[in-house]
Amino acid sequence: MKDFSMPLAALRCVVVAAIIALCSTGAAAQTAPAKKIKDHRTNPELFFLQEGDLPNSYFLLPAPPDGGSIAFLYDQARYNWGKTMRNTERGDTASADANVEGDGVPRAFSEAFGVEIDSINTPEIYTLIVGMREDAGDLGTREAKNYYMRQRPFAFYDEMTCNPAQQKELSTNGSYPSGHTSIGWATALVLSEINPSRQDEILKRGFEMGQSRVICGYHFQSDVDAGRITGAVTVARLHADPAFQKQLSKAKKEFTRLNKAGKVAPGKTLPTPVTVE
Repeated sequence: MKDFSMPLAALRCVVVAAIIALCSTGAAAQTAPAKKIKDHRTNPELFFLQEGDLPNSYFLLPAPPDGGSIAFLYDQARYNWGKTMRNTERGDTASADANVEGDGVPRAFSEAFGVEIDSINTPEIYTLIVGMREDAGDLGTREAKNYYMRQRPFAFYDEMTCNPAQQKELSTNGSYPSGHTSIGWATALVLSEINPSRQDEILKRGFEMGQSRVICGYHFQSDVDAGRITGAVTVARLHADPAFQKQLSKAKKEFTRLNKAGKVAPGKTLPTPVTVE
């Protein structure tokens, strides 16, 4: 009868090899970088929500226009329009709108809102809109941005933008949908809820923040249009969040006090053009 048993020396080698492989696997698992969390858990001053709270922007939005489509021809036409606006007063505003960090968003909306929004005079309103900034700009757009990684127009055409300081950073960041637009539109929706008497001015300003991205060459028009969708979706979800509801209530009470004290500029009646036949 044949002896099929493994020699003792060979058996020892197999056991040692198995132990080494197991240890290596364990070490690799220990040294593998953990997923970086970027939401309310790590930065509560800029987020109300956590990853997974918002609808998935990849499933929410259609794909960006194909390069051979009519929609992309429109994107190209709007990009060319944007370049004609850069050396104008509107172009200066577009360049300033690129700054949403720090006090950028409150400063952008102060005139339209009717009172200066800052951490001293309007702390509750300031906390509200700064606190929701990355919910709209990051969480609201993250999945679609990461999946499509659409090339930004300035990189696609190999041209300069109206604010070159941010080009290197944004060249590796997906263009679709526009996070700046999402921030601007979400902020406009919330501020117009707080001060409905100036809703026309506020919403117009929010719309302009998106168009500023086209003027600067940072986004295609379709990126901006999609950003308004994610901004609106973000606001809808925020209204179901207890912490947001609480801060919104504080902001409304603060606004009521300011308005009663006569510190808020009254809204204007904006004329609608009439076509005479």
